Amino acid sequence: MSANSPESVQRVDVVLLKAGRTKIRYEAELLADDGTRITVRAPWAGEGVRDFGFVRFERGDVFTEYYWRDRWYAVKEVRSSDGTLKGWYCDITRPAALNGAELVVEDLDLDLWVSADGTDVLRLDEDEFEESGLRERDPEAASAALAALDELEALAAHPASADAPLWPPIS
Repeated sequence: MSANSPESVQRVDVVLLKAGRTKIRYEAELLADDGTRITVRAPWAGEGVRDFGFVRFERGDVFTEYYWRDRWYAVKEVRSSDGTLKGWYCDITRPAALNGAELVVEDLDLDLWVSADGTDVLRLDEDEFEESGLRERDPEAASAALAALDELEALAAHPASADAPLWPPIS
């Protein structure tokens, strides 16, 4: 039975690691897995409301999350409980691994926010990245993380067209 089969809903636990420890674990519905990209959907898994100033994540929000086995980021489409698109929260991560019913991703501190209308593109947590010591511990991973952030920011800065949609980069 494929992940797209209507007969049953497949569930996975999304495990987000940070500095070798579990930052958060939550259950998600596995929507698709084409061997490279894994797509899941889950309600907001945080406790209470998280107000970033530019967006609020709250009970009822739904995240459709795209993870890759060959890319250093994850793209999370965020919608309110009524289906209104809030935007995309992008985590810079090591490539994802699906191990049985666990989707494991290591957060590398850098993030990017893209508002629903594309007018706000914000690089986030660069200070946390610098403080993490990744540059010293794993220079290749640090370089890949920074390149992934630059790639996402460049894609978000270019308006999409029907002929060549660049955002979100989920193909």
